[in-house]
Amino acid sequence: MTEASTADRELGSTFLPRFDAQGLLIAIAVDSATKDILMVAYMDAEALQKTRETGLAHFHSRSRGKLWLKGETSGHFLRVQEIRVDCDQDALELVVTPEGPACHTGARSCFYRRLDGESLSRIEG
Repeated sequence: MTEASTADRELGSTFLPRFDAQGLLIAIAVDSATKDILMVAYMDAEALQKTRETGLAHFHSRSRGKLWLKGETSGHFLRVQEIRVDCDQDALELVVTPEGPACHTGARSCFYRRLDGESLSRIEG
């Protein structure tokens, strides 16, 4: 199979995901109702396939080196409503309906702190 051209990938209508050298691409989970970014993770081909098959967000755990179904232990699944693809197809936006907190800390979003000078402040609400 030949490599897709830049024009095919950027302007065409065929899904041609561009995985990095480790076989991963970035996946950004966004709340379908609030549009808040909930989390950023990585997907390999298997995670992408499982997500598309089941409608539940699957990722590749870099620390464990294996497939990870978001919510498999917590019950806080991310139901995928839509998958958006960036211009060069190396990042995905997962528009999701969260079933509970997205962050493993229990926060609604993994982005629950802001940088204030050299310290972190928790974002309320």
